[in-house]
Amino acid sequence: MLLNISHTTHYTYDEPVHYALQKARLRPLSDGQQTVLDWSLAISGGEVEASYLDHYGNQTDLVRAIEGTQSLEITASGTVETIDTAGVIGKVYGAAPLWHFQQQTSLTEPSEEIHALARLIKDPSDPLVDLHALSTAILEAAPYTVGRTYTDTTAQQALAGGHGVCQDHAHIFISAARAAGLPARYVSGYLMMVDRIDQDASHAWAEVHVDSIGWVGFDVSNRISPDEHYVKIATGNDARDAAPITGLRVGTAEESMIVSLQVQQ
Repeated sequence: MLLNISHTTHYTYDEPVHYALQKARLRPLSDGQQTVLDWSLAISGGEVEASYLDHYGNQTDLVRAIEGTQSLEITASGTVETIDTAGVIGKVYGAAPLWHFQQQTSLTEPSEEIHALARLIKDPSDPLVDLHALSTAILEAAPYTVGRTYTDTTAQQALAGGHGVCQDHAHIFISAARAAGLPARYVSGYLMMVDRIDQDASHAWAEVHVDSIGWVGFDVSNRISPDEHYVKIATGNDARDAAPITGLRVGTAEESMIVSLQVQQ
């Protein structure tokens, strides 16, 4: 499937900015599930200071706002060809060892309720069926609900509150998988929806390492493993490692942000 993607993040400031730096993970890489045919990063009000692969293998650009600007816009766009592998990424490894993805973070630290979910994984050596059951149980315990959680909401908080979006579902799933002894990681990317082109944000899901077949993806929010409708842009131990854009600024300027995203064939 050929997917055309345009993702714009527009920052505005209520006074001229002295210094602002955005870390952008907005360049997908080709792998066994996707081939990047063309891709570009257009920037208004800033410039790329450095580009590199981070320790998770994510293509990363440091974008510095031009001093004195009150507007910074970053647009990532291009075409990616995807195939359906039923969520199986395989035995593909980078610099981060598997044990790193067994370490909980402040966003994934498990509660007693998450440990109870982890017990659904009865055989860590052959967990595929149980992982799908875990995905279903999480969505039943915390149905997809917009506006009830935030970027810093933890897995514990989302599950206790009984609501979540894709980031929360991925964190709960990762937390439970790690509690069961399995390496798990967070994935950010794009999803082509069948009922719309315009979207408010990028998507997120999880991947778990299964000894027999390698990494396998699980999109809890949609109850499926990622197929040809998905494009991966970054991975990490949690959302902070794989967020499409994170940043910092110096000074008293207040920042607002608008995201525009279109994904279509």
